[in-house]
Amino acid sequence: MTTMPPPSSTTVSPSRTTCASLLHELQIIWDEIGENDGERDKMLLQLEQECLDIYRRKVKNTRKYKADLHQLLADAKAEIANLVSALGENASLFSTGKGPLKQQISAVNPVLDELRLKKQERMKDFYETETQIARICAEIAGSDRSFDSADPEIDERDLTMKRLGELKSHLKELQNEKSLRLQKVNSSIKKVHELSVVMSIDFFKTVNDVHPSLSDQSKVQSKSISNDTLARLTSTIHSLKQEKQQRLEKLQGLGHKLIELWDLMDMPVDERRLDHVTTLISASVDNVSRLGCLAVDVIEQTEVEVERLNALKASKMKELVFKRQNELEEIYRGVHMDVDSDAARQILISLIESGNAEISELLASMDDQITKAKEQALSRKDILDKVEKWKFASEEEQWLDEYEKDDNRYSAGRGAHKNLKRAEKARALVSKIPSMVESLTSKVKAWELERKVPFLYYKAPLLHSLEEYTMLRREREEERRRSREQKRLQEQFAAEQEALYGSRSAIKKPLGLSTSANTMAGTPTARRGVTPFGHHASSAGKQRGESRANNVTPINYVALPKDDSVSRGC
Repeated sequence: MTTMPPPSSTTVSPSRTTCASLLHELQIIWDEIGENDGERDKMLLQLEQECLDIYRRKVKNTRKYKADLHQLLADAKAEIANLVSALGENASLFSTGKGPLKQQISAVNPVLDELRLKKQERMKDFYETETQIARICAEIAGSDRSFDSADPEIDERDLTMKRLGELKSHLKELQNEKSLRLQKVNSSIKKVHELSVVMSIDFFKTVNDVHPSLSDQSKVQSKSISNDTLARLTSTIHSLKQEKQQRLEKLQGLGHKLIELWDLMDMPVDERRLDHVTTLISASVDNVSRLGCLAVDVIEQTEVEVERLNALKASKMKELVFKRQNELEEIYRGVHMDVDSDAARQILISLIESGNAEISELLASMDDQITKAKEQALSRKDILDKVEKWKFASEEEQWLDEYEKDDNRYSAGRGAHKNLKRAEKARALVSKIPSMVESLTSKVKAWELERKVPFLYYKAPLLHSLEEYTMLRREREEERRRSREQKRLQEQFAAEQEALYGSRSAIKKPLGLSTSANTMAGTPTARRGVTPFGHHASSAGKQRGESRANNVTPINYVALPKDDSVSRGC
């Protein structure tokens, strides 16, 4: 058994309890309990092991604390080295000292704080400089609105004064360029204003179309100096100069016409209006600067005056020319040729009012057009006659189809005998439709091959209409065949049922039979069928009557002579 040293005779206070006193107290307790020596040794060994463990943990923690201090010191020195390198400072000025770890750390912290403060101040200088550079670059690039949402990126590894000086030098260059661009913008705006005043154009709208900042009178928004704005201003000035040149030339031409008409009609001086326009005849475009002298209103007033004077001159010419024009239009309408009457009349009016066409030459040119139109009409007449026959036969075919669907067509109603006669004639006519279509197709192809243009009817190629009609007719024939086959099968089934079960007392009326008054009278109602030009087909008589009575849009657009062709004919 392990012997314990006797306890000290001196009483130990509870606040200064030692291991020996506690061990002595444990020994007394064991004696009182009667613990054997083996158990006592085992417990003492356990206590020794627990004490060792406590010492080991303390040593381990202390070592870790030392390592942390080393790491903290190393990190601080590394940060100092990085800051010194980034700021471009002299490393010898920032000594970290020697000695115990805590002493070294205490010496490093002030140095580190000083360098961090320098970095913040240097970062502020870099941020302000690069922000101004980025803003000016954005203004030059025309993306100043998108700049507000992004901060400039600063390279924290290079915060030296040399780099800062380079950035400030670059900023100075950009500021100079911005100043030059602003001068160009202001100069261009001034030119736009001068041109706008001469032509009475809305200046603010013009510059606002280039960029909204250019028309901002409150000066809250700085003027755009981007490449796009400068290019737009240059383009606007060029367009305005061209517009000024065109307006001046137009007014000069109108001025010449005014003088010619005044002299031609020997008009008194006091009746000569718009004499200020004639003063521009000899002026150059750069010398014209009077307020509103090239305004649209001035040009329109001059045009109205020229038109008024030309009307006096051309009143007699119009009667003869329009008589020929009416004759030409009637020829075209008679053979379903498209005529742009309004455009043709406008061309004739322009020729007459311009005074550039002699009446005799213009009438001779229109006589030649009438002759050519008659020749064209004659070449189309045979085909158009066949088209009318084909349309009539197709409408009769549709009527016959509806008529044959009526189970009461043989009733003794009013008009039944007339419908029977019409059906007999319609069957004979329908049997000729394939040959009609074939003949008409060959004639249209020959006509198109000869003239190298499609034959139009109601503004659509006639050949296409024929092909579409042929295809629809085949589909309709197939539908009829299927209908007859279905009807035959139904009758066969009914016969078989009657043979098996005998005749029924009441036979149900098949679905689809009409009981309307029209059916009882033997006249089928109109339904949709296969007819050429389906959107134009109503009844044959009504269609042909309306096509002659009304001005139906004809086929084959034939352009009436334009200004240049007529002038060449003249």
